[in-house]
Amino acid sequence: MSEKPKQSAKKAVKSGITFGSALAMVISYTTWHSIGWAILHGILSWVYVIYFIIRY
Repeated sequence: MSEKPKQSAKKAVKSGITFGSALAMVISYTTWHSIGWAILHGILSWVYVIYFIIRY
């Protein structure tokens, strides 16, 4: 029974990271119109999203 919560947590974390990367890439490309910056910001993920919210 203890395995089920662990699997759910792993799925949630993985989905959150994927969503954060996608969000960062969309924001970056919309703002800078550069695929290179979008890739870099996708790697930074939530760090860039939070920076964008604070900055703009």
